[in-house]
Amino acid sequence: MLDVCEPASGRIHTVAEAVDDFAFDRTGAVVVWTSGGRLHRRDADGVTVLSTPGPVDTARPDPTGRRIAYLHEGTLRVAVGAEDELLAGEPDGVRWGEADPHASWFGRHTGWWWAPDGESILATRRSGEQVSLHLLDLDGGWVDVHWDREIYPYLGTVRWADGGPLITALRRSQGHGLVLAVDRRTGETQVHAELADPRWVNPIAGTPRHLADGRVLVGGEISHDGYDARCLFADGTLLTPPNLYVRRVVGRLGPGSAGGELGDLLIEASEGEPAEQHLFRVRSSTSGGMVVHRLTSVPGWHSAACGGDTVVTGLRSLDDEDVQLTVWFAGNQVAELTPRRPVPATMNRPALDRVTDRRLPTAVLYPPGHVFGRRLPVLLCLPDTPTQQQVRNDHDAFTAARHWAEAGFAVVMVDGRGTVGVSPSFEKVTHRRVADLAVADHAEALRIIADKHSDLDLTRVTAYGRGFGGWLAALLAARRPETVRAAVAVEPWDWSALPAPLAERYLGPQELDSEIYARHALEDLPPTVIIQETAPVEIPT
Repeated sequence: MLDVCEPASGRIHTVAEAVDDFAFDRTGAVVVWTSGGRLHRRDADGVTVLSTPGPVDTARPDPTGRRIAYLHEGTLRVAVGAEDELLAGEPDGVRWGEADPHASWFGRHTGWWWAPDGESILATRRSGEQVSLHLLDLDGGWVDVHWDREIYPYLGTVRWADGGPLITALRRSQGHGLVLAVDRRTGETQVHAELADPRWVNPIAGTPRHLADGRVLVGGEISHDGYDARCLFADGTLLTPPNLYVRRVVGRLGPGSAGGELGDLLIEASEGEPAEQHLFRVRSSTSGGMVVHRLTSVPGWHSAACGGDTVVTGLRSLDDEDVQLTVWFAGNQVAELTPRRPVPATMNRPALDRVTDRRLPTAVLYPPGHVFGRRLPVLLCLPDTPTQQQVRNDHDAFTAARHWAEAGFAVVMVDGRGTVGVSPSFEKVTHRRVADLAVADHAEALRIIADKHSDLDLTRVTAYGRGFGGWLAALLAARRPETVRAAVAVEPWDWSALPAPLAERYLGPQELDSEIYARHALEDLPPTVIIQETAPVEIPT
């Protein structure tokens, strides 16, 4: 269901019942959505179903609302009224405008972007493993975006707003990257900033972007003088204090949206407690020095979207079953988009803690109605990826764990080194030694958790995971059989068969570091390890 809220009045009305994807123009007056592959447009004249050559994907109106661009079977098309024309498309497997399979690892989730004036489009072209970037005029003209793709083969984030296109390009090693400004007339690029790290660079979501005063905002890290943080910089000036772990730049605030100056930034960040995420206003102008104001206080996982004087906030917490969506306009609350559904008092909540000398975030969830003093089998639930943060002050984060708890397990989760939310060094210390550190963290955390939770029976510990977690589950049972007695590994990773950008971020190039890959291979697995290639299996208690 697609609902529209008018910020000035708070009035909410439904515009569509079945929606696969949607987008809107700069003002929100034009809304576009797809349903079952068909393209719909809503404006002041009502709802129109547009005629297209076939199923539609990733449809978006231009910022002015005059045109709609969309993807269709590897081509990029533009619709204006009743006219529908091919903008870019080629035979022989060439794909235009699609996010390549590796894009999400570099913070990118699409492959094309409208110009702010709606007169041109920036789009990727993928031929096999090669990804290039091009500026397409709507009259059929186009220019290539130029950077040294031999040295910097990976295209990271791309953003086109006021100030011109900004892109990030990374070396194969991912230890060095460039923030480049693109000339929309010629496709030539100019270096705005360099990103460097001996392990890998990790740009902050929502960056790079132009600030209101013309400077370029980039995300970086501080790892000296006792600091270990993810921060924001503008042309070398630090904008956020090192006690914040900046997760995402939401956008630029209007003058009355959160009590700040015109052009201030809204960000999502953690402040000392990785299980919580809060909203902060950051002064982006050069006047007044560093000014950061926290906007949320309720414990939980806060998120937001903003545009001008309108801000929509979301709150997930252990107290509520659903995300609480609230609309703010000019600093005032105008609507609540979701009714509150408090978690029933009878529902067991996870016990959150930080354990070991490294203060690993952990969670323990008991079966409903558990009577303390009764020993329980333990299910160690593992993350799907090396960076996935499982332990959060968020009811939804423990949905799958509750399924296993209801089956009679004491469910344990550990955010070991490599997961996000704590600090850059916590994430990157796993470089070239994921196996050793992941196994050590989970084994040590289990021992300390059992000391605090005496009902956990460490003679009956099963590790369970999918993907990276499946690989780690099998590895724990093989290397620490005295701690993890059995494992269920669903679609476990084979590091040597993973896409190169993913495997090389952690282990380096396979042709140069074969010994490291050998240390991360699953060999000589005990009979207590179950490998499941498709669906999860039931785990006996």
